[in-house]
Order: sequence, then structure tokens, then C-alpha cells
Amino acid sequence: MSLLSSFRRKIALAVFLPGLALAANGDGPSTAQPNVLIPTERLAMPGLDRERGLRIYVPPDYSAHPERRYPVIYMHDGQNLFDAKTSYAGEWGVDETLNELAKTDHFEAIVVGIDNSDKRMSELNPFPGPELKVAEGPEYTRFIVEVVKPYIDRTYRTLPDRDHTAMIGSSLGGLITHYALLAYPEVFSKYGVFSPSYWASPELVSRAEKTPVPAGTRIYLFVGHLEGPVMEDPAKKMFDTLAAEAAPGSVTYHVGPQAKHHESSWSPEFRTAVRWLFEGK
Repeated sequence: MSLLSSFRRKIALAVFLPGLALAANGDGPSTAQPNVLIPTERLAMPGLDRERGLRIYVPPDYSAHPERRYPVIYMHDGQNLFDAKTSYAGEWGVDETLNELAKTDHFEAIVVGIDNSDKRMSELNPFPGPELKVAEGPEYTRFIVEVVKPYIDRTYRTLPDRDHTAMIGSSLGGLITHYALLAYPEVFSKYGVFSPSYWASPELVSRAEKTPVPAGTRIYLFVGHLEGPVMEDPAKKMFDTLAAEAAPGSVTYHVGPQAKHHESSWSPEFRTAVRWLFEGK
């Protein structure tokens, strides 16, 4: 086995197989804030013959201001966003971060976390590749656009237009987030692409190199230096490609010097990414 293949296999075993570790965290206390909601309704996924649950963060004063509408951030791996009890690898702390931003910056948004499953590797893979041969990413992304987003827009007080709609994901979630840029640029205008697994999808990389970045798009690309050149080099190359295609200042690239391929590295970067995507800060 080559060094490259060995690295990829380690990432897959550590990060891409949530079912192996989920039960280990199930006995701990919940760390989700009171404004994280878990609807009992599960949504059917067309073309995939399965259902999926959501976890939804609403701003702290959501109920106090019934006239107010909010931007929406769609994120993958919902179990890992808000609650250490449900996470298989540690939580992002999205709820704590946004509660604090609501106080300090008066920035408020709804976050929709789409739960993962044992089909994570195929659902977040947009095109068959030499490493991950099953690709259900197009169906998964269509589920977000055609089922989840309409459900959220009719159930919650959203700003449903493109300018107020974002997607953020890490690892394979970063990869499928970049796919959403290619497939649904009319739906999303802001993309947080964290530690993207470009190695898994040579076709996505090829398509991205040939596809112009639509006007009004903002892309926050992040990778950890401790993830190594297998992850860092393709991310830097993709940034160079996107920056050459996009309007000046609409794509940014950050390398965390001590960041690794883990929620503990993506969590602190989330605050910076959200502020830049929505506020330009």
C-alpha cells in the first residue's frame, strides 16, 4: 500500500465511519443549547430510499421577534454540530459560537444540520473515484435543495434568497459543499469548505477548474497544516484556481498551523468563517 493510500485509509477509518464511535459518546451529558431544536419529522430522500433527521439552531431571541427573518446555513454531519453526546468525534460548538456572536456582533442566523448515517461516504461523494467508487452526492444535494430547504423555508422565518443562504462542511462534507457550488449556484451564495477531501473526487477537481465562479459568491477555504500535503496541497491549488476565476476578494484561504483533520480544529475556525462569509470581516 502506498503512503498516499495509507493516509487516505487512516482518514476514512477515523472520520468517515461515524457509526463505529457514535455509541461510545451516547452516555455523556448533552451540551446542546436550549435553542437547538430536533424535529420529530424525518424527511424522505428521493432516489435514495431512506429518510433523514435534522437538527436546527435558531437564534436566542427567535421567539421574541416574530417579525424578524434570518439567513440560513446548511451544514452536514448534524450530530457533530451542537452536542458532544451525539457526536462521534467531538462537536463544533456551533450553537455556543452563534449565541456569542448574537451578543457581540448582533449576527444571527438559522443553522440546519443534516444528520449523517452509515451511508455518509457515498452520500457526500459527488462523483465515483478510484478510492470511493459509490457516489450518491448528487441525490443527497438534491435532497437538501428540493426537500430540506423548502421544509425549512415554510416552517421557520428564513431569508430564502441566494444572498442569505450558505453551506458549510468539513472533510467529505467540504467536498460536497464544493459540489453544491457547481450544481446549485442559484441556491447558495456562501460556501465554507473545510479540509475538503479533493483526493476522493478527481472529477470534481477537473470540473471546478473549468467552471467560472458566479458573481456574488463567497468561498472560505480552510485546511490544517497538520493534515499534511495530501490535504494541504490540493486545497492551495484549488484556492489558486478559484481566486483566478472569482471576483477579487470573494475567495479566501486559511491554513491553521496547528490544525488537524478534526472537529477540534474546525470548531474555532467556524466563527471566523461565518463572520467573513456574511459580514466580510
